[in-house]
Amino acid sequence: MGILNVTPDSFSDGGVHSEPAVAIAAGHQMIADGADILDVGGESTRPGSDSISVEEELRRVLPVVSALADAGYRVSIDTMKSEVARHSLQAGASIVNDVSALRDPEMASLCAEAGCTVCLMHMNGDPKTMQLNPQYDDVVAEVRQMLIERAEFAKEQGIQEVWIDPGIGFGKTTEHNLLLLNHLDQFTALGYPVLIGVSRKAFIGRILGSHEEPLPLSERLEGSLAAQLLAQVRGASIIRTHDVKEAKRTLSIAAAILSA
Repeated sequence: MGILNVTPDSFSDGGVHSEPAVAIAAGHQMIADGADILDVGGESTRPGSDSISVEEELRRVLPVVSALADAGYRVSIDTMKSEVARHSLQAGASIVNDVSALRDPEMASLCAEAGCTVCLMHMNGDPKTMQLNPQYDDVVAEVRQMLIERAEFAKEQGIQEVWIDPGIGFGKTTEHNLLLLNHLDQFTALGYPVLIGVSRKAFIGRILGSHEEPLPLSERLEGSLAAQLLAQVRGASIIRTHDVKEAKRTLSIAAAILSA
């Protein structure tokens, strides 16, 4: 899954694809590099980010979703808002990637009616506050239980295909993230496809640098690939990444070895 943020303020690629023509060209390139899905997002969910209006989010994403879907690509809309999901599905998206796990009261019925795939992610709080002081008694058990409950809710509402995402970096410390990745079997055992998004995230910069001086975003490629590879080995079905070509090549070698 290639990450295609059409935002001015996303943590890694904010402003890079803010013009529709640039974003559409980037989507074509990601497919050429080996992406199976393009995840289009119009609202930053980086730590400390502010929410934007439905109108602004739609202005950013609809031209990109429509063009890429018209090209025959599998498009995911990364949104917490049912109205943004509605218009994006009408424009050709077939997946709703909801980092709030259906908090919008209209989202579940909308997705059920549309018959789309839904990815439910665990987030502790909201993007504005999630990293202020995240605490758990048992992060693996608590995240797992929340995803079980939200997946059951989604199924009860009529959503047929559910994916789950433990939400690496969304209200978690570095240690929390490592525990979730090291115990990914606790999530794959639930029977839902598991999506993992670790690409360029802060915990990678802190491990390879320090907590006070994490490595800059431009130096997190190898760390991202290592984490993505281990996630695949542990059973992750969908790898969400900024660096599609590098991730595809790394994962292809691992798959060839594991299937030998």
